[in-house]
Amino acid sequence: MRYLICAAIVALAAWPAGARQTASVPVPATVKVEGMPPIPASIAEDLARYGAYRDAQIVAWHPTKRQLLVNTVFGQFPQIHLVDGPGRARTQLTFLSPGVPRASAAVPVSPASFDPADANTIVLRRDATGGTEGYSLYRYDMASGAIVPLNEAKSQSGVPVWSRQGKWIAYRSSERNGKDRDIFVMQPADPSTARRVGDTAGNWDVEDWSPDGSSLLALEYFSNIDTNVWTIDVSSGAKKALTERGSEPVNWTNPRFAADGKSVYALSDKGGRSRIWRASLARSTWTPVTAEGDAVTSFELSPDGLMIAMIVDRGDHTDLQVVDAGTLKPRTLPAIGPGVMSQIMWRPGSREVGFTLASIKSPGDVYSVDTSLGTLTRWTFSEVSFNPEVLPAPQLIQWKSEDGLTISGILYRPSTKFTGPRPVMISLHGGPEQRDRVRFQGRSNYFLNELGIAIIYPNVRGSTGFGRSFVDADNGKARAGAIKDVGALLDWIAAEPTLDKNRVLVQGPSYGGYLALESAIVYGDRIRCVMAGAGMTNLVTFLEQTSPDRQANRRVEYGDERDPDMRAFLLSISPITRAADLKRPTMIIHPGNDTRVPVAQAQELVKALKANNVPVWYLEFTGVGHDNFPGTAANNDLMLAAWTSFMKTYLLN
Repeated sequence: MRYLICAAIVALAAWPAGARQTASVPVPATVKVEGMPPIPASIAEDLARYGAYRDAQIVAWHPTKRQLLVNTVFGQFPQIHLVDGPGRARTQLTFLSPGVPRASAAVPVSPASFDPADANTIVLRRDATGGTEGYSLYRYDMASGAIVPLNEAKSQSGVPVWSRQGKWIAYRSSERNGKDRDIFVMQPADPSTARRVGDTAGNWDVEDWSPDGSSLLALEYFSNIDTNVWTIDVSSGAKKALTERGSEPVNWTNPRFAADGKSVYALSDKGGRSRIWRASLARSTWTPVTAEGDAVTSFELSPDGLMIAMIVDRGDHTDLQVVDAGTLKPRTLPAIGPGVMSQIMWRPGSREVGFTLASIKSPGDVYSVDTSLGTLTRWTFSEVSFNPEVLPAPQLIQWKSEDGLTISGILYRPSTKFTGPRPVMISLHGGPEQRDRVRFQGRSNYFLNELGIAIIYPNVRGSTGFGRSFVDADNGKARAGAIKDVGALLDWIAAEPTLDKNRVLVQGPSYGGYLALESAIVYGDRIRCVMAGAGMTNLVTFLEQTSPDRQANRRVEYGDERDPDMRAFLLSISPITRAADLKRPTMIIHPGNDTRVPVAQAQELVKALKANNVPVWYLEFTGVGHDNFPGTAANNDLMLAAWTSFMKTYLLN
């Protein structure tokens, strides 16, 4: 959503000075606003320099040429572009509304890919249902630019995976009954060839084709962090389990066939931190490939199967490593600047691996490394209008929670031109299975450089990247521990002389919105104000009303609301139950078409808070869903300006 601010704000900046002094940020007809005063247009003007930037994500290599596809934004929406060579111009291929989705922490893979046998064909995934996450597949013709739908608009299709011979894709879809995520195959040239492969009732996704095209590697999901690996015969649908679900949940991801088709590699947190494992198909006995101390976030095998490229977690940054698949001896790579890498992918028929690199200086650009020559190439050069080097370097902080568990976070200090203890914004990520690292702050640089607000991004229990026990430490009735992690952070802030314990705002999106609201109830005397975006307010009705294909998954994380004892507990830690205790100024924003966290969650809490005479700013964005929130440039302009005005009103004053 951060990319949409540019166009609307540039237009505001062009207005005559007198008009800017009296004008307000316009409220689009599609946005429902309650309790919020008019927002001066001057706020949008001040934000302009900090929102004017773009980035690029790698999407796919051309099957025969040294070209690649990237996802970037020139107008209102992210679109697919072709880059004909390193440093060359980006040629826009798609002109879709609301655009082509970008890779994210929740969906780290690319939304489009070439047919390996036909460079004229690209298959892409997008949501054309107004934000209800009814993702479907489309065939893009490179010669004509024509885009043809391949399945129904509400199919909830996953990212397609091409067979190595081309012509066929495998993908998951809920089109059979709207609840089960089954495995399908199809020839995109003839959508009538689509068929379900075997019995895959439940929650499944496809990951790879065998070298001979006869079988698939698929994941069966019990939750986001509890999975099994299967092979599925494409012709018969016969399944074979390569992993077993034991007494303790294990997360298996990223399974890949070896080049000989006789063994499989996969990532797993089996035994602790995530690393690469290998098993023969004949025996299904898994042995570790990478060291226990190296947490691997993703990997890919080279086209010839002789090398493994992997991204290794180093805490506040990541490293790229390439090793020989047989000896595990590392290749010497060129120096790559500090940052967070993602979306590694090998160029077909080569020893060149591409990736996206984001850092404190850049929201993301595309690079590649030639592992034979040991050279680094930068493919895209994205512009930023604000140099974050004028701000203090971010700082990794740690504190002990009530039960002694060590929690960490990242502190961004404001410009040194501000003196005295600084107000604080605590920003809680969603998931819960996500993680914050050092990154480009974009528009938040405005808060640091112009408003003097310090920002802390905590990774409370339940965050990934800190081992299996940490990620499970908030499950079920342990949920209250995550709230106590926020309370312990408030203690840390109170003991830090450079921060103002009396001016603390807590905010977050999705699950982070729930944490923010609940924290403002439990620690209301220590929090000045709260903001929540698409957050859950009633954990029971959330589980009952979230999209049917997500219910079983989320019950593993939060608990089963159908059990009376668990139901009572979930209600006891739901903000709606204790709305009378939420007495701090509150800003709630929510997408009207949200299928993950239905908008009624927000509406009910807003009504309850109004009855308590609590200052409430409410913005509801119709026609927008959880995954594409806030949607348009005008929506984004209003949301960011309102966010800033809320902080000026209740945090700074």
